[in-house]
Amino acid sequence: MKYSLAISLLLTAINAQSALNKWVDAEGKVHYSDSAPSDAKVKTLRSASAPDAMTPVSGVTAPKSLAEREAEWKKSQQSKDEDAKKADLVKEAALIKQKNCVSARSNLAGYENSRAIVQYDSKGERAYLDDAARSQAIENARKEVSKYCN
Repeated sequence: MKYSLAISLLLTAINAQSALNKWVDAEGKVHYSDSAPSDAKVKTLRSASAPDAMTPVSGVTAPKSLAEREAEWKKSQQSKDEDAKKADLVKEAALIKQKNCVSARSNLAGYENSRAIVQYDSKGERAYLDDAARSQAIENARKEVSKYCN
């Protein structure tokens, strides 16, 4: 009894490694076997060279080790930190541009609304702008507004 069970298991294991073909004979009957006649239309269901159930399929990956998972986590954290720094730099640049815009508009309004514009030279002495210098200052202020306020 012991030997018959062992022999049947051995034969089943050997048979599991063989090919399985499906074919139809001349009378239309379907047959399943490991070999088929050469004149029949054969459909191979399992080839002898196909991997068995214990062989890992090429598309399936093994679970990652703890060190690999930790390295991926550190990499993702570093990426998040870099993204946050970039976002902070963009926000800071936008804030500076907004302050420059407010300052440029204030300067332009001052030049346009005042008749007498005073500037101080390097010695600290006060000098009034004539009409040509005033129009040039207004033009420069408009360029600053267009530079920072768009």
